[in-house]
Amino acid sequence: MKKKIIITLPVILITLFAIYYFFLSSTKKASELTFVQITRGNVSQTILSTGTLQAVSFVDVGTQVSGRIIKLFVDFNDDVKKGQLLAIVDTTNLVTQVRDAKSSLEKAKADYHQAAVAHEKNKKLYELNYISELDFLTSQTNVESALAGMKTSESALERAKTNLGYAFIYAPISGKIQNRAIEAGQTVAASLSAPTLFTIAEDLSRMKILVNVDESDIGQVALGQKIDFTVQAFPEKKFWGSVVQIRINSTVVSNVVNYTVVVNANNDNNLLLPGMTATVNFYIQERDSVILVPNSALRFQPTDDLLAEYKADSVKQNKPDSLKRQQWAAAGKQKSPKSQYGRLWYIDENKKLKKCGVVLGITDGKMTEIVKGNDIKEGMKVISGIVDNSSPAVPVKNNTLTGSPAGGQPGMRRGM
Repeated sequence: MKKKIIITLPVILITLFAIYYFFLSSTKKASELTFVQITRGNVSQTILSTGTLQAVSFVDVGTQVSGRIIKLFVDFNDDVKKGQLLAIVDTTNLVTQVRDAKSSLEKAKADYHQAAVAHEKNKKLYELNYISELDFLTSQTNVESALAGMKTSESALERAKTNLGYAFIYAPISGKIQNRAIEAGQTVAASLSAPTLFTIAEDLSRMKILVNVDESDIGQVALGQKIDFTVQAFPEKKFWGSVVQIRINSTVVSNVVNYTVVVNANNDNNLLLPGMTATVNFYIQERDSVILVPNSALRFQPTDDLLAEYKADSVKQNKPDSLKRQQWAAAGKQKSPKSQYGRLWYIDENKKLKKCGVVLGITDGKMTEIVKGNDIKEGMKVISGIVDNSSPAVPVKNNTLTGSPAGGQPGMRRGM
């Protein structure tokens, strides 16, 4: 019985050792660090928003008279000149009103002439004392009333002629017919307000964008600021423009206060059309030829094992991590008190894990400017994440997967 135990125990130990060696060792090796490279390039800090394209200048053409559209001379997209006839409203009733006004004016003139002749006779009779003063004043009043009636009839005739002229719809500006809201034979009613018949865009070679900017970003928008934008019709093409107006009138959209920013843009190739939705970038800051790091490296957090190894190496070199961080941060704050700080991890020439504090500049959401970093050089590789090879699709902790080392979102966590 004892002999079996002696023989079996070594076998058990060997088995456990094999399990540890092949399983745990392979698990440790399965986790690998991923790296991204420090580069030099240009970076821009922008505000992203959306807006609607419109013609810089357009006019809604309406009618001040009611009636049926009997003739229509233009269609969508037609080019028109100022003063060009666009449509005619039925003039039957309007012509009749002009005739009636003319007849009323002729009668008013006759009444005035009769009153004036009678007054001249009464004036002579009054001078000879053949009529009383009251009769003379009455005669004079009749002349004045007839004159007022004649003037009223003249005004009515002018009004009738004007209304007849309104039946002929002319283009107030030169441009392109952007919208036609009527059809031939349709009846329009102008009793309460002038209905819109056409919309004419004056010049489509220049466009404007009405951009909604929320209150948290409006303070960074300024007149003359450069912008670029894209539209869904041409997603790969970038258009450029500038801010020309910041309207102080606010609107509330989904409980967020927004302000309208007007942007002008050239449309030399006539690719942009009114009504398109534009995705707009406002350029807040720009840096050229600066040291850049992908944001994924700034978000990297070592595992507990890596941190333990790093702290042990720091103790051996008599450089405690907390002391180094405090000294570096204090020196950085003295030089640039408003700067933001971050840290980068890398493997040195001795295959040891190292950390470097950096002063950060602007970011475009993917790349961030490094203003200061004592150990950071162009071309250097820094750690961006850890990938578990046993299950490539699942990242360890919150680190970035290989394959998108430069990926990142605005609002990255910065700090030591």
